[in-house]
Amino acid sequence: MNLAGKRGSAARSIAAYLACAALSVGLGTAADVGSVVITSKVTILENVNENGPVRLAAQDLQNDFAKVFGAKPRIVTNAAEAGPLTIMIGEESEIPAGMRPAGATAPESFSISVQKTGNGHAVVLAGPDKRGTIYAIYQFSQDYLGVDPMYYWTDKEPAKRSAIALAASLSKVFPPPLFKYRGFFINDEDLLTGWAPGEATDHTGIALKVWNKIFETVLRLKGNMIVPGTWIFPTDPQVKAVGERGLILAQHHATPLGVNVARWPANVPYNYTTHPEILERAWKDAVASYDPHQEILWTVGLRGLSDSPYSAQDPSVVGNDKHQGELISKAIAAQMAIVRAVQPNAHFITNLWMEGNRLMREGYLKIPPDVTTVWADSGYGIPHDDGEVSKGQGVYYHVMMYNGRANQLSEMVPVSRIDSELGRYIKAGATAHFLVNTSDIRPAAMTAEAVMDVAWGGVKGSDADYYKNWSSTEFGAKAAAPAAKVYEEYFKAFPHI
Repeated sequence: MNLAGKRGSAARSIAAYLACAALSVGLGTAADVGSVVITSKVTILENVNENGPVRLAAQDLQNDFAKVFGAKPRIVTNAAEAGPLTIMIGEESEIPAGMRPAGATAPESFSISVQKTGNGHAVVLAGPDKRGTIYAIYQFSQDYLGVDPMYYWTDKEPAKRSAIALAASLSKVFPPPLFKYRGFFINDEDLLTGWAPGEATDHTGIALKVWNKIFETVLRLKGNMIVPGTWIFPTDPQVKAVGERGLILAQHHATPLGVNVARWPANVPYNYTTHPEILERAWKDAVASYDPHQEILWTVGLRGLSDSPYSAQDPSVVGNDKHQGELISKAIAAQMAIVRAVQPNAHFITNLWMEGNRLMREGYLKIPPDVTTVWADSGYGIPHDDGEVSKGQGVYYHVMMYNGRANQLSEMVPVSRIDSELGRYIKAGATAHFLVNTSDIRPAAMTAEAVMDVAWGGVKGSDADYYKNWSSTEFGAKAAAPAAKVYEEYFKAFPHI
């Protein structure tokens, strides 16, 4: 079957639909009085062979319409079946240039516009790539249908409506994100584990239907990557599902190349000084276990078992930072060679977690220029870079953390700290990578959204404004001011760190 040909045919069908529309003049339509009215009677038009992640987002949009209007709109793949008002979804290359706003050409940018057609109107949701198109879908849902991107974790349902009016002149272009990679790390996921038990081959105890909602949340927040669990294997079912939703697979800093060191066999040495061949075989096996078509952001480095310092497994590096730094540098080089043997254009990061920070500062850890250096905080939202962060680097951030001292059960990091700390990285141009540890997500829903907002578009407004806007969305306009005050006083109650 020639899928490329079928996709091209579908694209031509949409293009023909819009091209004809561009030559038509509607009489007596809503545009003539300045607005276009949306109801559940709209149709959603997509390519018959649209890529899977975009189709899933379109289905989410269909469900969002049902929440607001009480009925799902039809999804059609033939332009002839489109109604007088159509939600048109597609990558911008499939839509005639004159029928979309100019400017959404950078990766992951997108546009939302209303276009006149021969028998009505089309609301065009488009991006230059699959994620840009997905973001356009979810942004439309948030801005015009009133769907909370965190709805699964806040239980916030949109208001019921019979109709929604859009300006007939609507034409918005959303620029690309500030941080190149942005996403969640589902870490120490105790509250999620067993809540909806996973499949037999899953090592998190979290059902795929829950993982799907997590992936949807990341996309609604305009993220593009995720670490789907703490101690997982490359063959776990949610790993494949990451790609099926259009996200990039990222990796835990303690599982270089995806090797699950928490499940390392007790009778097998884990020592890169004495048995390098064993670790290198494990790295090769892990890389070979992934789907070769999966988008992966590879983590390189070397920690001990179960996220302990590497020195806990290798007596030769105890008290010898020079040797430890040289050994980790050697491991990074070997890991990169293994990956590049099968993925020549792979992208890598290394996380300066715990001793990695010290070894790099001492000059013993040599990070190749084509590996992104990622600074980390230790659970309180203050990265340990001492002002040394520089352009092209990134950050591993926490809004929750399980470590016996920080907080995993409620909000912990005030928005003012998020703004000031991430603002430093933006100012330095250290926007190559942003990973936030959200643990179980729900207890820190507000700040999980806040950090993703900054990672996408930068710091906007004050923390007081953010608390008020969040409270208005979640609790209603009347409760916004008093609820925001509670947030402000709550964050002041923590000891200064």
